[in-house]
Amino acid sequence: MKNKQFAVIGIGRFGESLIKELTRLGYEVLAIDVDENRINEAVGIVTHAIQADSMDENTLKAIGIRNFDVVIVAIGDNIQSNILTSIILKEMGVRTIVAKAQNALHGKVLEKIGVDHVIYPERDMAIKLARSLVSHNFLEQINLSSTYSIIELFTPHIFINKNLTELDLRKKMRISILAIRRGEDIIVAPSPDEKVLPGDILVVLGNNADLEAISKLD
Repeated sequence: MKNKQFAVIGIGRFGESLIKELTRLGYEVLAIDVDENRINEAVGIVTHAIQADSMDENTLKAIGIRNFDVVIVAIGDNIQSNILTSIILKEMGVRTIVAKAQNALHGKVLEKIGVDHVIYPERDMAIKLARSLVSHNFLEQINLSSTYSIIELFTPHIFINKNLTELDLRKKMRISILAIRRGEDIIVAPSPDEKVLPGDILVVLGNNADLEAISKLD
């Protein structure tokens, strides 16, 4: 089975970080930007780098943009270009489109035109930083929607040596423990009699408000 192929349009700070990480993970990546200097910097990072205007449909067709499994619109300094590029990709039948939004209104527009995944890097980073500052337990967060997330956190002291039945977190705190990381091992869908031990890391799903409450427990 072949590796996924990614195209990233817009090589600013976010786009550059994205192409570096995708390349490090071993994926084939095409970088596209209208700015020649940005493309010159990307040449040494990715499989292919092309200077092009993403609002030119003929250019995107010539590049073969439809052949990529995922196209990420990482344009952040021009909302109009971001939206028009997303529309063109949608009309061309690109399989999966991910687009960066600057704000909620921008995100709603992207959703309306059919973008598969809308991301808010600045907002999500701010939320993550805020959580880490107010909670010594919080490790990581994956936003599933505007209201629900999955987080990783160190086990609160009051949970230690209790099993999941005793904790009854689904009823008491409206959250679900999806997995427990214990050293190098991971216990997926732990049984109700699984006891939480010191040093465990919990992978928890829930409403953001409820997750915030559990992340503040001692």
